[in-house]
Amino acid sequence: MADNNDYKGFNEDDHTIDVRPEERDRERPETFEEETAAEVTPMTGAFGGRTEEREETAEANDDDAIAGGRGVGTFAIVLSILSLFFLPILLGAAGIIVGFVARRAGANALGNWAIGIGALSIILTVFFSPFF
Repeated sequence: MADNNDYKGFNEDDHTIDVRPEERDRERPETFEEETAAEVTPMTGAFGGRTEEREETAEANDDDAIAGGRGVGTFAIVLSILSLFFLPILLGAAGIIVGFVARRAGANALGNWAIGIGALSIILTVFFSPFF
């Protein structure tokens, strides 16, 4: 393969007919092994990209977030209900904290119930523990 310095400043069309014998016998590559990119972004919509795909992706992400919020909300409810039967301060506080996390994740009803039940458990423990 020829060094790039052999063709410095010349295009293939600019070669003269005066070629040295060692250059005349040299084989030139028929193919070029170059890597090119084939990514194309369709430019439709106000800011580029197809807006239908963006809306579908956003809806799918919302569905995933709601499903994740339901799982966290269910866990918060379980913690709060368990706090009614044993370790009320510890599990009640955990239920309240996880309830706030569930509300932030999108499960407002489950989070609110977990917060309420956890708080009720702690309040009942504080009022009724002196009698036991």
